[in-house]
Amino acid sequence: MTALTLSTAAAPGLRADAIVIGVAKGAKGPVVAPGAEAVDKAYDGRLAGVLETLGASGAEGEVTKLPAPSGFKAPLVVAVGLGQEPDKDARAAFDAEALRKAAGSAARALTGARKAAFALPVGDAADVCAIGEGVLLGAYSFDTYKETASSNNAAKNGKAPLAEAALLGAKPRDKEHKAAVQRAVAVAEELNRARDLINTPPNDLNPEAFAAVALAAAKEHGIKVQVLDVKALEKGGYGGILGVGAGSASGPRLVKLSYTPSRAKKHLAFVGKGITYDSGGISLKPAGHNETMKCDMSGAAAVFAAVVAAARLGLDVNVTGWLALAENMPSGSATRPGDVLRMYSGKTVEVLNTDAEGRLVLADALWAASQEKPDAIVDVATLTGAMMLALGSRTFGIMANDDAFRSAVHEAAEEVGEPAWPMPLPEHLRKGMDSPTADIANMGERMGGGLVAGLFLREFVGEGITWAHLDIAGPAFNESGPFGYTPKGGTGTAVRTLVRLAELTASGDLG
Repeated sequence: MTALTLSTAAAPGLRADAIVIGVAKGAKGPVVAPGAEAVDKAYDGRLAGVLETLGASGAEGEVTKLPAPSGFKAPLVVAVGLGQEPDKDARAAFDAEALRKAAGSAARALTGARKAAFALPVGDAADVCAIGEGVLLGAYSFDTYKETASSNNAAKNGKAPLAEAALLGAKPRDKEHKAAVQRAVAVAEELNRARDLINTPPNDLNPEAFAAVALAAAKEHGIKVQVLDVKALEKGGYGGILGVGAGSASGPRLVKLSYTPSRAKKHLAFVGKGITYDSGGISLKPAGHNETMKCDMSGAAAVFAAVVAAARLGLDVNVTGWLALAENMPSGSATRPGDVLRMYSGKTVEVLNTDAEGRLVLADALWAASQEKPDAIVDVATLTGAMMLALGSRTFGIMANDDAFRSAVHEAAEEVGEPAWPMPLPEHLRKGMDSPTADIANMGERMGGGLVAGLFLREFVGEGITWAHLDIAGPAFNESGPFGYTPKGGTGTAVRTLVRLAELTASGDLG
């Protein structure tokens, strides 16, 4: 991953492949952002005019390259858009997400470069963290299965990610700045690990392989881990996970990751849907809907990454991650529409559609998490196409059994730059899941399908436990072009929201 350094060096004398500066949209055209004063001075104060001549406006994510002025050791200046200029009268600064996106856009534009100096606006440690995150997430590349994957080939073809980024204006000896960079590295490395898992083809990432990755990471970071294989799931009565995985040659797993620092007073449980490939089972998906279904384990990847990040950050909160892993395949042994499964909670579920499988594995994991009586449970899942229809491809939905907690999760998501929206759980939709055969059916009314799924999951949360459900079906996998610090493919969405929730809980600012 890209190396981050803090530097107080002046831009003109820094040896690098490029100097990155910020440019904003002003009332009368582009405006050079703070941090680039030395660069602007070298252009005799006319840098904004030069950029405007080249077509730059300061719009978010816009990248403009121009030769560095005479006397600079770096040959290139990269101007990246920050969006609207803050109100000077209000003494406002650029928000963290604007800095994160700008740094990510610049890092992507500098693929193949060895070193770049980022002279973006730095007001405090939060800005340092945002720029660092943006660089590390924007420079992400998944080339494992390409011929250019080796470092020699990557360098030869100019495909290697930006190797080093120096953050100018950040102070190497400042404790808060150093801690900000350490946080950025821990979160970004784990988020990028989640992206790697999501992007790994399903022939190489089945439930057993995913569990092995979790075991290795747990050992490295002092996290306790328990893996329930098929025999253990059968003995425990995990009918939901077993039912979904019944049609696959690769047996399901339930992985429990426990980070338990000695000073922790609160306990959060994160539950992730981990369908390593979703064919739809007997209710087979139509043509055109199978190609990206390796991403159906994005929820489990997010939970896994968040637990490891919490351990790396040394947060004073117990965090337990539950990875409900299965492969949903059609075969002679697969669960059929009309079958009834007895879940880990003891409830029975009539399976009306085997493509509504995520809620079945989550139901078992939610009940398992509930047995430990955590202060709150948050589940994360690429659960419904209905949520994509409602909120699009960049926003995830939040449902909860507690309005205040739903609001807190929403605020945490917005704070870290993950677009989210609170959604209701209308009681009238519950009746649609009544079954004449079982306690509940896994399908209900078609309209409001994302909310119906949330109501189903609520049935498997222990009484009195605060719970939220994140449906990340839209933003989990980016099928269009990259933007900001978001690549094409697996995005790692929800990792930063979960980490922020853990931080707030550890500090006592979340209930």
